[in-house]
Amino acid sequence: MLQQDEEVITLIIAGTIMLLLLGMFIISFLFFYQRKHNNHLSEKTQLQSKFHQELLKTQIEVQEQTLNHISREIHDNIGQVLSFVKLSLATVKNMDTGQQHQKIDENRELIAQAINDLRDLSKSLSFERIKVVGLKSAIMREVDRINKSELIKAELEVKGDEYELGAQRELVLFRIFQEAFNNTLKYAFAANLKICLNYTADLFTLEIEDNGAGFSITDKLKENSGSGLKNMENRATLIGGTATISSEPGEGCSIKISLDPLVKQNYADGHYPNSAG
Repeated sequence: MLQQDEEVITLIIAGTIMLLLLGMFIISFLFFYQRKHNNHLSEKTQLQSKFHQELLKTQIEVQEQTLNHISREIHDNIGQVLSFVKLSLATVKNMDTGQQHQKIDENRELIAQAINDLRDLSKSLSFERIKVVGLKSAIMREVDRINKSELIKAELEVKGDEYELGAQRELVLFRIFQEAFNNTLKYAFAANLKICLNYTADLFTLEIEDNGAGFSITDKLKENSGSGLKNMENRATLIGGTATISSEPGEGCSIKISLDPLVKQNYADGHYPNSAG
């Protein structure tokens, strides 16, 4: 009888110890789960803040680029045309009737040209404009403007059927394109610029390639002059993509941005690329 009581007591003690250990395990598990959950929420909040800051910065840069373009066009083109018209009309009073009519007709055509140029400027690209026309049309318009400037020969190739990538991602992609083009003009001394938009079912790519001087990527990063390259890579990562930049001295430069179009991030609801959960 005494032995049975001892066995019962032993079982009770063992069971109690097991329950205590189980309780400690559950409490520890809940504690670590909660901490991981809190860290995840903190990470998502930081990503959300970073994304909105980067998006705002991108909008401002696109707007600045647009204003610079408008300023140059008004000064170099429209302003000169209107100044010429003003000087031309000042000479009309000294002409005979036939010459006056001819001069007036010539100036009317110049004014019509200035009006058309102003109308084109009113359609200059901004964030809202890019949202309306889409990435392909926005880049096509920039390519036309680049070719009219005669600073470099630009060519756009579109493969596959166009689809939407989301207004925010398309804005960031457009800004990467702008940055690559500006770098080509400033540093590459290139004659040709090729842009390719490739739309497939499981992958979208934006490729920008020039035939300029090229550079050593390793050397640029060592010299801390590769911030533009890192900026492109960071922006691509921010929208769930990857940037591949290839260049060698004398071999031009190639920039490729790849995105999975099937991943539909809802940035407004806090679902961000490269965030767990």
